[in-house]
Amino acid sequence: MNQNLLFAAALGLMPPWKVVDSGLKQEGEGAKHLYVDIDLESGARMPCPRCGQACALYDHEIKTWRHLNFWQHATVLSARVPRIKCDEHGVLQVGVPWARPGSGFTLMFEAFAMAMAREMPVSALAKLMGEHDTRIWRIVRHYVAQAHREQDWSTVKDVGIDDTATRKGHRYATVAVEV
Repeated sequence: MNQNLLFAAALGLMPPWKVVDSGLKQEGEGAKHLYVDIDLESGARMPCPRCGQACALYDHEIKTWRHLNFWQHATVLSARVPRIKCDEHGVLQVGVPWARPGSGFTLMFEAFAMAMAREMPVSALAKLMGEHDTRIWRIVRHYVAQAHREQDWSTVKDVGIDDTATRKGHRYATVAVEV
């Protein structure tokens, strides 16, 4: 098994996606990082995101995502992400199976970040993962908002809230409880 097939299997890629290149790159005088280039098989047709009809590719945009480290090397996935031309819906962006739309991280990276965010401060997590803390906070906020939207709050009748300053200034501790 060559390394591209190994990375495709490790990432769980299914046709028509495939790894076309991979290796280690030196970032200036910094550490090496692993790059994994992903593309579609020649002649691939992709389903319309709205109706599911198999459509011809219209064009593509090269996008990158930060993935979990491969040993000590930061890993970056890069792919030519296609837009399709649907007869019914026009030109639409196709999603990729390894990342949510608009995220610069893979789903596995985000899942690990969320699991670790439960156990440690985000600043320490950001340092551990080699990312800026604002990028980790963006992941946390996304999934917290998603979880909040999915909650059924219809049975909550009364809520008690206590809000107090932890020290002078504008830092507060808030406790909310269903009464």
